[in-house]
Amino acid sequence: MMIVPVILAGGSGNRLWPKSRALFPKQFLRLNGEHTMLQSTLLRLEKLDHQPAITICNEDHRFIVAEQLKEIKELGQIILEPEGRNTAPAVALAALHALKETNLYGEALMLILPADHVISDSKSFIAAIENAAPMADNGQLVTFGIVPTQAHTGYGYIKSGEGKNNVYVVDEFVEKPSIELAEKYVSSGTHYWNSGMFLIKASKYLEELKLYYPSIFEACVSASENTETDVDFLRIDHEKFKQCPSMSLDYAVMENTSDAVVIPLDIGWNDIGSWSSLWDIGKKDRNGNVVGGDIILHETTNSLISSDKGLVAAVGVEDLVIVATDDVVMVANKKKTEAVKILVQQLKNEQRQERISGKIVYRPWGSYETIDMGECYQVKRITVKPKAKLSLQKHHYRAEHWVVVSGIATVIKGSDKFMLCTNESTYIPLGTVHSLHNNEDIDLELIEVQSGSYLGEDDIIRFEDIYGRV
Repeated sequence: MMIVPVILAGGSGNRLWPKSRALFPKQFLRLNGEHTMLQSTLLRLEKLDHQPAITICNEDHRFIVAEQLKEIKELGQIILEPEGRNTAPAVALAALHALKETNLYGEALMLILPADHVISDSKSFIAAIENAAPMADNGQLVTFGIVPTQAHTGYGYIKSGEGKNNVYVVDEFVEKPSIELAEKYVSSGTHYWNSGMFLIKASKYLEELKLYYPSIFEACVSASENTETDVDFLRIDHEKFKQCPSMSLDYAVMENTSDAVVIPLDIGWNDIGSWSSLWDIGKKDRNGNVVGGDIILHETTNSLISSDKGLVAAVGVEDLVIVATDDVVMVANKKKTEAVKILVQQLKNEQRQERISGKIVYRPWGSYETIDMGECYQVKRITVKPKAKLSLQKHHYRAEHWVVVSGIATVIKGSDKFMLCTNESTYIPLGTVHSLHNNEDIDLELIEVQSGSYLGEDDIIRFEDIYGRV
């Protein structure tokens, strides 16, 4: 039996706004330790005998995923979804790839894991996976239910039926309940939180999907027939995948199959679905506060207060969430943090940039931060990672002036190639083909001043790019 982790990394993390943004959602944040949630998902499997992981993500996040997996030496295979279609198609793509690459994965047991969960007892989790493997290999579709610690209305539930040795037939999947129903579920002893984690044989999953939702199966098969490898990524057919219905794995397969079983787990699980969830697992001071950043408190209790930049001072408050980023201050009642997603929808309706990204925007070569802007000008602080290179490009509407703050830049400007050291600068006229390369082993930092009639990020014509963005 070969276990292959299938990491679902396509979530949006709306309820953890403003730290989680469309271009940098929660699974890529360091919310509970030194590693990001994506990295922790794989690192907790270190003691499990498994094959290289298959990670599913969308186009916008592909370079973030690749960089974070390379940092922990767990790159595996990254499959790009052209458009989000929920978990049933995503897992089908992974299953089809695993069966196609039998020399690597064999008859794979897919360990399907969302990339944004916290599990404090990894040892018990690994033991549960190993105990479930023979059942999955025998054709059962195993899901892991979390023993509930409270009547939570933010989770779906799994009702268990007959069973023995801590393995139960799945009797019913229940959507997020009212508080009254949640209390009944918890007191019943037969209901578990739906973790969204599964152990399923790849071929068995495709058989069940084909049986119950052939439209999803056929669309995924068709989209996977002509794949392309692009740098670290596997691309499927965009137009064919667009025809695929959007549906969860639970709804498409688990609620229909007669072979589903649930294994209850008590492993310190949390899906960090809201700011109150982050408070639940955070290290609290003597007044019940969880703080991060430059914080001063007086007569403040049971609150979560976080600042990425600048001092936050709170006096005489309780049960609040206060989150300050470079461009947003968000204040919420700790009991109402699920409603943050409503704010995000309002930002989307108003086409506000704060939904998409913060002041720092990440690129495969590094990042940039907008530090000032006005009519016809914009100032950015640019960081280029060691050995990284910006594309060979030109702009139709803006000129640029670069000043090196630290490091050494190799510059191409028209037909010239030269180096810039600290405190040196160059001017890139409008329409001039140019590029920037950091050949050194330390970060290159520079200030870029843009001027022109239009300063949008879409004013770029790429001629060469080592990241395949031409």
